[in-house]
Amino acid sequence: MSNKTRVSQYTRIKEELVRRMESGELKVDDKLPSEPELARYFQVSRETVRAAIKQLEQEGKLEVRIGIGRFVRRPLAAIPSSMTQFMSTGEVIRSAGLKEGQLEQSIRTELCQPEWAERLMIEPGTLVLVNERIRTANQEPVAYNINIMPLVLVQEAFNRTPLNGSLLQFLEDECGIRLSGTTTEIVVPLHTDPAYLKLRVKPDTTVLLMKQTHFDQHQLPILFSYDYYRNDIFQFWVNRERN
Repeated sequence: MSNKTRVSQYTRIKEELVRRMESGELKVDDKLPSEPELARYFQVSRETVRAAIKQLEQEGKLEVRIGIGRFVRRPLAAIPSSMTQFMSTGEVIRSAGLKEGQLEQSIRTELCQPEWAERLMIEPGTLVLVNERIRTANQEPVAYNINIMPLVLVQEAFNRTPLNGSLLQFLEDECGIRLSGTTTEIVVPLHTDPAYLKLRVKPDTTVLLMKQTHFDQHQLPILFSYDYYRNDIFQFWVNRERN
């Protein structure tokens, strides 16, 4: 069998399985028939079936449960977000009708690194509070936030109250700090970046990094953040006009 013929066959199988998912013949959490069963049904080799299934796994349409089988999953819809709007990660997730959550969180103090110091307009070596969180949409990891704030501004609030949900709302309610704007630098992170690896749920997952300096109502820098977003989930756009 030529490679072209094999590609045509596994594409046909993949498209047929997608059709069944979209029509409801295969519902979310339904178990996919085994490779031998599919090979007999489509009258192809198991290798061809495996290629079609692998593609569906990479696209997030199938979930592998080790020792049990493959199950139909509901892929997350893309979340549109205008870069002209200042919204928290949680607000963006909720605006798409998805359930916001988090998988893990860490809070620590350390000495301010040069890049952070430049963005926050403080001296290198100043104590800062670093908050890291993996954010989820419908229980799937979609964003990783690393937030850096001068310790003197927020230590008392973090000692007093646990952070749940929006950091922006937390700062407003617990510290009396209202963040009103941000400057954003968009970066493509390296594939070796540990934060990128935390969001790499599929081999072809791509991630965007936003380095953001957040200002209060007096235009003072309060928060610097590294915000990693899965590019297959978040779609950022901006309108530009010609002078």
